[in-house]
Amino acid sequence: MTAPEAESIRVPAAARRRPEWRGQAPIVAVVAVGGALGACARYGLALALPTPPGSFPWATFWTNVIGCAVIGVFMVLITDVWAAHRLVRPFFGAGVLGGFTTFSTYAVDIRGLVEAGRPGAGLAYLAGTLCAALTAVWLGLVAARRLLLGRQR
Repeated sequence: MTAPEAESIRVPAAARRRPEWRGQAPIVAVVAVGGALGACARYGLALALPTPPGSFPWATFWTNVIGCAVIGVFMVLITDVWAAHRLVRPFFGAGVLGGFTTFSTYAVDIRGLVEAGRPGAGLAYLAGTLCAALTAVWLGLVAARRLLLGRQR
């Protein structure tokens, strides 16, 4: 068969996608397991720091700030310190930390504060969480680089 003849043979789209899905199955599995672990950790923190309706949601605030700091450290570990297995980033980054941090609950908490007649607290929570989360990522990056990479020099 000549090259032009081989190019004219069409492979059904489903047959072309099947190997991709099989290659993605381990990733989907580790994200699911990691997400379950992260969500359980978040639930535990929410039980430890209960938030009455209309109160400042400290559990969600600290969950997101801690999660962002860990993301900063994790990114240094897997990009600058060691070559991680291909499933580590999906398991820990998307799974565990994605299940632990909860920016959807953050949005619901803002609405809850506003509906409870505390729009100022809602606005402070909106801005404060964003600033604290971004600062936590940066501090996690800086601290990890100084502690881990400083030792290698």
